[in-house]
Amino acid sequence: MAGIHILDIEAAINWWRERSPSPDGITACPEVRALAEVYALMVYYREDQCDEASMPPEAREAWLGWYAHTPDAPCIAICSTAQGDPVCKGCGRTEGEVQHWPQMSPAEKRIVWRRITREGTAWRFNRYAERARRSSGADHPPPDALGG
Repeated sequence: MAGIHILDIEAAINWWRERSPSPDGITACPEVRALAEVYALMVYYREDQCDEASMPPEAREAWLGWYAHTPDAPCIAICSTAQGDPVCKGCGRTEGEVQHWPQMSPAEKRIVWRRITREGTAWRFNRYAERARRSSGADHPPPDALGG
């Protein structure tokens, strides 16, 4: 199984905090508590990834709840791998990633999202950034809003 990056755990915590704010400024919702436990252990052990298969069920469900509200594929409908490019100029995925995307787990997809976001060379991040925003939907957060 793939690893879930600590920045995705943090993004999920923040998403749940916005979605279900503390009524008293102290108490966190169950999803935040579940994810915070994973996050704290990652910080304590100085790990930047946790294995998605070994996450406690409550934390995994909370993470998947956040994940479901992020854009799935980075595609902007300009696929240069169909023209023989090993890496798509439009989205930044390799030909293999494009082909296997439907079978990839959420954590595997997030690994690809993190890489293409860090690289920032795909057209979705520059010349077609507006198209990427429209295709992702206005209510979706950027795929890697926390950087890294």
